[in-house]
Amino acid sequence: MNPTFTIVDVFAEEKYAGNPLAVVRGAADLPDEVLQKITWEMNYSETAFILSEEERDGGYDVRIFTLGGEVPFAGHPTLGTADVIRNEVLAEPIDGLVLNLKAGKIPVTFGEVLWMRQLPPTFGRRSDPARIARALNLQEDDLDGRHPVQEVSTGLPAIIVPLKNLDALKRCRMNLELYREATGAGKNLYAFCPEPHEGGPGDVSARMFTDDLGIPEDPATGSAAGCLAGYLVEHRYFGTDSVEVRVEQGYEIHRPSLLYLQAGSEGEEIRVSVGGKVQLVARGELV
Repeated sequence: MNPTFTIVDVFAEEKYAGNPLAVVRGAADLPDEVLQKITWEMNYSETAFILSEEERDGGYDVRIFTLGGEVPFAGHPTLGTADVIRNEVLAEPIDGLVLNLKAGKIPVTFGEVLWMRQLPPTFGRRSDPARIARALNLQEDDLDGRHPVQEVSTGLPAIIVPLKNLDALKRCRMNLELYREATGAGKNLYAFCPEPHEGGPGDVSARMFTDDLGIPEDPATGSAAGCLAGYLVEHRYFGTDSVEVRVEQGYEIHRPSLLYLQAGSEGEEIRVSVGGKVQLVARGELV
């Protein structure tokens, strides 16, 4: 049988918003170069491939490809693929399942919002705020100097950039050369501020810039949002050791998205969960 695909919008409160994703079934025996070509054909930031339609080692084997290559973890493919497995593969209501990704086992639970429990965050090096500001065509005083610019990872690293306000976030324009000089190739840069867009449903707003997804800006980034959740707890951004916030993303590129974050200290680790809604858009077959 030919591989089939399902297109869903993830972190979307309605269709044609959020981050689009193609989820491919029946491609387990295809070589990596064909998986990459399918990803290019779909031309979304990521395409997910379901390798096992029965549980293996407690979960379903899934690989995720971006336009720039395979990644060990990504947020919106995790939620979108879990939704497709529940509705298209199993075709029955279940409370949750586990995806076996390159980064590890990621559990997803189902409700009005789908939730994934991400790996505990790790905190890496801090970056020079002035260099990051220049890379975003901002002034250094647009950044919130009370908190660091820092690399965080819950499976896929992101550099978290705290900005003072929504005006600064809207003015971000990535200078690719300065961005690579400041962060290194392949680094995701996640800028945020403590304001929603006018009339928006969120608590904070964010934008994601990268040079390895094949696109200049991502409309909704679950992996980076998970890094942000860990960052907010680690640095007590809201003055508490736990957070429950909604993040608006994608507004500046006309793909409004809403990501739900929960995080808190749990012993020596920080637990991080990222949630969102998934909308079915299309089904098809590769011929």
